[in-house]
Amino acid sequence: MDVDLAVNAKGVGNSLPNISVCVLSHNYAHFLGQAVESCLAQEPGEYRLEEIVVLDDGSTDRTLEVCAEFGSRIRVITQPHRGFAATLTESVRHCRGDWVAFLDADDWFAPAKLRTASGYLRSGAMLVQHWEHVVDGDGSPLVPDPHPGGNTSTIIVDRAAALKLLPVTNEKFFHVLDDLGLGARMTRPLTFYRVHGNNMTDRATPGVHQEYMADVCGEIAVRLAGLRVTPPPWASRSALRRLTWHYRAEARAHEVEAALQRGRRRSAWGPLLRELASTVLAGRNYRDRGPSVHSVLTGRPCVRLAPSPQEEP
Repeated sequence: MDVDLAVNAKGVGNSLPNISVCVLSHNYAHFLGQAVESCLAQEPGEYRLEEIVVLDDGSTDRTLEVCAEFGSRIRVITQPHRGFAATLTESVRHCRGDWVAFLDADDWFAPAKLRTASGYLRSGAMLVQHWEHVVDGDGSPLVPDPHPGGNTSTIIVDRAAALKLLPVTNEKFFHVLDDLGLGARMTRPLTFYRVHGNNMTDRATPGVHQEYMADVCGEIAVRLAGLRVTPPPWASRSALRRLTWHYRAEARAHEVEAALQRGRRRSAWGPLLRELASTVLAGRNYRDRGPSVHSVLTGRPCVRLAPSPQEEP
C-alpha cells in the first residue's frame, strides 16, 4: 500500500504533471537498452511524458550505438567524462519537463512508475520517492523483499526547486526538499536497482562510502547556508539555518562511522562531540544521536557493509 508520509506545500496543481525522464550513463551500454525500454513502456496515466533523455558521460563503449537504435524516441546528450556529480547536475539543467525522474542506466523502471507517482506529483510535493527491488547483474532478485529507496533511480524532483540546489554531487541534495516537509514517499517498489561488479558506489570497503557521504553532507550544509542569503520561496531562513546544522551533524556522524569501520575508535571521539553540538544547534534532541554514541562506546560500527555481488546478502 502506498503511504504519503509528508506533503506540506501550498497549492495543488490542476494540470497534468509534465515529466522528463533522464537516463544517466557511463559505459553501461550492456544495460542501457533495458533502461530505455522501461521508460518507453510506461503505462499511461494522469501525467505527460515530455521526453526521455540519455545523458552520456563520455562513454567509450557502444552506448551511442545503443542510443541510435531508439532513433527520435529519445534525446541524447553527450559530454566529456566528468563523473556522476557533474552528470546529475547537467541532467537537471538539460531537461525540459517540470519534473525530472532520474534513472541510472544499469537500473530499470517498473511499468507503473510514472502512473503511480503522478498523483503525488499533483499533491504539492516537490520530491517523490519510492521503494525498489534489488537485483543482481543478471536481473535476478538479490534480496527477497523490497528495499527502501532514496537513491537516484527512485526519486522524482520538481525541476524548478532542483535548479536552486545546483550544482549537486549526489541525489541526497534533493532530499533537502523532503527534510523541509515538501516530500512524498511511497512504499511501493517501482524501480529495479541492479547490484553488480561495476557499480559506481563502493559500499564494501570499510570507511570509503562513509567518508564520501561525510563530504556530501558537508557540501549540502554549505549550499543551504548560501541559500539563506536569498531564500527560495519554499524555505525560510530559520528553516535553512536549522537544516544547515543538521547536515553538519550528519557529516560528523558519517566521519564517526568511517573511523569505527576502520577500527580507529579513538579518532571517532572528536567527530562525535561535534555531531552532538551540531544536533543541538539544529534544534534537535541530542538523544537522536544515540546510535553514534553507542557505537563509539562499544567500538562497533552501526552500518553493516554491503556484501559484494558474489556474496549472499
